[in-house]
Formats: sequence, C-alpha cells, structure tokens
Amino acid sequence: MSIYVDIHVLQTVPPSCVNRDDTGSPKTAVYGGTTRARVSSQAWKHAMRGDFRKMFATEELGVRSLKVVSLVADEIAAIDSTISEKTRNKKAAEALKAAGISIKSTKDDDIEKADALFFMSNKQAKEIAKLVCDGEEDKNAYKKALKDNPSVDIALFGRMAASDPTLNYDAAAQVAHAISTHTIQNEYDYFTAVDDLQDDDNAGAGHLGTVEFNSSTLYRYANVNVSELAKTLDGVSDAADVVRKYVETFVLSMPTGKENTFANRTFPDAVYVTVRNDQPVNLCGAFERPVRASEEGYAAESENRLVEYAKKVYDNFAAKPEVSFCVGDKLSEIAEKKSFPELLDTLAMYISEQTGKA
Repeated sequence: MSIYVDIHVLQTVPPSCVNRDDTGSPKTAVYGGTTRARVSSQAWKHAMRGDFRKMFATEELGVRSLKVVSLVADEIAAIDSTISEKTRNKKAAEALKAAGISIKSTKDDDIEKADALFFMSNKQAKEIAKLVCDGEEDKNAYKKALKDNPSVDIALFGRMAASDPTLNYDAAAQVAHAISTHTIQNEYDYFTAVDDLQDDDNAGAGHLGTVEFNSSTLYRYANVNVSELAKTLDGVSDAADVVRKYVETFVLSMPTGKENTFANRTFPDAVYVTVRNDQPVNLCGAFERPVRASEEGYAAESENRLVEYAKKVYDNFAAKPEVSFCVGDKLSEIAEKKSFPELLDTLAMYISEQTGKA
C-alpha cells in the first residue's frame, strides 16, 4: 500500500526579497497569464536542511560537498590519530575512488576533491573510515558502505552520483516552487547610508542604493512518499518521526534572503495536510485565476479558493484523502481542525499505525 502525505500552506509574507535571481531581483513566474511572486523549491529545501540540524541528531544527517575526502579523512583521524594528515587524506581519496566517486587530481600538498557535489551521510563517512583503518582492500566493501546507512536528508531529497548511478537514491519527498496566489508587481526601495564620521558641513550620503522587493500571499506545496521513505530508512530511522519533522520543518522554515533588511519571518495563515493512498495532489490550480484584493486582503479569499478547488478535484478526479488535518477556520470544511502541534502528533501517530500494517 502506498502512503502519500501532502502539505499545503498559505502564508502571507510582508515586503521582502527572500529568493533572488542572478540580477538581484525577487524571483517571479508567469502563471495564469499574470506575474506571480516565486520562491524556488531549492531555496526552501536549503532552509529546511538548515533547520534539520536542530531537529535530528548529527548521525542522522548528511553533508553535500566537494570536500568529501576531508570528511572521511576527519573520521579516520577520530579512529586513529597516529595516522599523518597526508596519509589519511590519501587513503580517504583512494577509498572514495574505490567506492565509485570520481575524485579530482590536485597538487600533492592539496586535499583532493570530488568532481561534483556529493551527498554523503555522516554514518557512511564513519563506515568508510573504519574500513580504511581495518586495511580493507575489497572495493565492493567500500561501495556497500556508501550505499548503506543513508541519512534522513538523503532519503528525503535524493542523491545523484554521475560517476556511478548505483550510488543514486530516489527522493522520497518533493517540494514545489512557492507562488503568490495573486498578481504582483516588484517595487524598489531607494536607500541611503550616512557616514558617521563625515564633516558637519557635508550633508551628503556615504552610499546610495536600491533594493527590489515584493509582498505576497504564497501558496506552498510539498509531499512525501511515506512508503518509499520507510523502505529507504528501514532500520536506520523511524519513518513516522521523520515525516513529522519534515512537515514541521516545511511549514515553519523560511529562506533567509535579505532577512536582516526586511525582518519578514511570519507564521502561515493556514495549513492543510492530507494522507492519500493513490497519488500526491498539488492544488495550485485553485489560483490559476489570480485572487483579487478585497477589504479582507488576499489570505481569506485564498483559503476560500483552496477549499472550493479541493472539493472540485476530489469530486471529479480523485477520491477524498484518507485523513485530513488543518490549521485555519475556513479549511475546517474539508479537514479536521487542530492546533499545529496537535496536527503533527496526530499525523505521526496515524503514519506509525499505517506503516506498521504495511
């Protein structure tokens, strides 16, 4: 039996620039024929992985870096401090090559690096280091160490190794680009900075500049294939607990772009979480026709739209979710209303029961 958890969030963000493009402008997208504010899925996943460090033990997480040789070398040093730095760096590089990772050749006095960013769990680094210290020569043992013991973030977001596809992990979770439920137009903040030590007869500014920003009510969506997650983490971490923390982190996290300039952290206006057995369902179609501002702003009408669209989708295409929970008055028409902590606890209990039956 497949189990999918869908997370839908409506969140109003004040003037901000949480995710910029290559020109420094807030990212946007055209949807429903109009320009919408956008926050990329990569930006939100990066924020989530940062928050994971507060929620999971170090052994349950991984590191994505070019410097995986250093990571393994440090673990070798922790096991046997008598091995010289140069020797452990060399042995770490050889071990990773044996496991199937392509390593760049560098100067003799430099630590070698991977050809591309590689996602490695802290447990995998420890296991490879143990093999090195034990004098293991079987390449298959190193490959096995790099495939076993995946971290929570590898299981959720996946891993790709171009040098050896057998080291790949399929992602159990998906995160959509957040878009505003309404049309937006970017604005500019013109600012000046005063030189604190300038002469009294100089009234000019020490610096002039502009910052581009917008404000919006965002529709955010993510999901997780619980069945796939439980299979990947079998014997490593508890899937129900990981799902609970994944939902909590997605709902409460926020990318940090220009946060000191705008202090834009907010809580969501509404949260809608469902469990399905057929497929994940993104409800962004509720906002293909942009919401228009009213005396109630955008958030209230966005909630109404989400409820109406969900009912239409469930009636015409997909069966209703197995269970639904929400934070928000209007969403109580299609889900059981709870506080967010209660929602997380109830969801984790339900997932634990369902995965126990599987």
